[in-house]
Amino acid sequence: MLTQETIDTYCTILHRELIPATGCTEPIAIAYAAALMRKTLGALPERMHVCVSGNILKNAKSVVVPGTGGKKGIAAAAAAGVVAGESDQLLEVIDSITPEQRDAIDAYQQTTQIGVTCAEDGQTLDIRISGWSKSDSAYVRIADAHTNVVRIERNGETLLDVATAQAGHEGDVPSALNTADIVAFADTVDLDLVRAPLVRQLSLNLAIAEYGLEQRCGANIGRVLLCEGQGDLVARARAYAAAGSDARMSGAELPVVIVSGSGNQGITASVPVAIWARERGFSEDALLRALIVSDLVTIHQKTGIGRLSAFCGAVCAGCGAGAGIAYLEGGGYDGVAHAVVNALAIISGMVCDGAKASCAAKIAVAVDAGILGYRMYTQKQEFFSGDGIVVKGVDNTIRNIGRLAKDGMRATETEILSMMLETETR
Repeated sequence: MLTQETIDTYCTILHRELIPATGCTEPIAIAYAAALMRKTLGALPERMHVCVSGNILKNAKSVVVPGTGGKKGIAAAAAAGVVAGESDQLLEVIDSITPEQRDAIDAYQQTTQIGVTCAEDGQTLDIRISGWSKSDSAYVRIADAHTNVVRIERNGETLLDVATAQAGHEGDVPSALNTADIVAFADTVDLDLVRAPLVRQLSLNLAIAEYGLEQRCGANIGRVLLCEGQGDLVARARAYAAAGSDARMSGAELPVVIVSGSGNQGITASVPVAIWARERGFSEDALLRALIVSDLVTIHQKTGIGRLSAFCGAVCAGCGAGAGIAYLEGGGYDGVAHAVVNALAIISGMVCDGAKASCAAKIAVAVDAGILGYRMYTQKQEFFSGDGIVVKGVDNTIRNIGRLAKDGMRATETEILSMMLETETR
């Protein structure tokens, strides 16, 4: 039986993690830091310098910044933040850019020196923005999580200073998460305690998936999948999830409810489960309980990995979606556990080489692996301890994935970033 402390913790996690963001969270976090820096400076900076960690650079380099008319990259995100950002709106900081502001962003970026460098120290998620206007200066640092401000300075005076190890209203998820408690929580929680963030997640993430199917966005992975598999439920679940990413990576000015700091993960964890429930005739409450499983299983996997890594986060969310579908179909703890282990055995080698159009295809593959993991369970098939990095117990396998992603892929992460930066110079 779950303790009240566990129930309260899981409710807190869902409310804290399932928040809206307009645009890819890495460039949006840069825009947020820039908007806060301008507010601190009290004027539009005459020049700026943006220093980011390698993982931020990787994820902000190739994705479109919403509201900028198709601009990509760190400088564009910083320019959008200082010109049009509302820092009080956090990850919706540039949610309502007007045509006039779009022109102003373009003019600002063309006429203002915006330096960009990659930090050789600091946190995996680290953004440091400095700005100058006449004799005044301001500095803002975000670390550990996308809206986690750890330092603010004005004219050399420290206004905020929080140690990064202690900072973070949205820092690391408690290690108390485990699969058995997640399923028990989904079985028994009063849905009214978590209904609001879950309903918002479904509404916003399905809306951007529909938009991605209606419009031509990115590589149109969602439309390709839907065209190829009109009569297949698995194809539709994959297609809708991919279409949401198609739209998001192309700069669609629509908010998404994120999971573990990622809109793509938020889409992947929610949309396939919603499509499955809708087409199989499950009730809204049944869908919400399955969504709890998908979201928390996704977050559980990310606990050992961290917000950013060379390990593709869509893998975690695809496994989460498979777990949610297994739960929806009455699989209980056994179905959820087998779906996750099977899926991780299939797809745990996928790397993250930044946010861009191909993320939609990776999402489709991850969702397919999650559903295959569940279908293996229904056919009494499974991968066993000793099959690669699979070990006995779903939570032990998840811990192995965290070790693979956080420790084993450090050299991979460095090499990916090196290749991406080399591409810019060719």
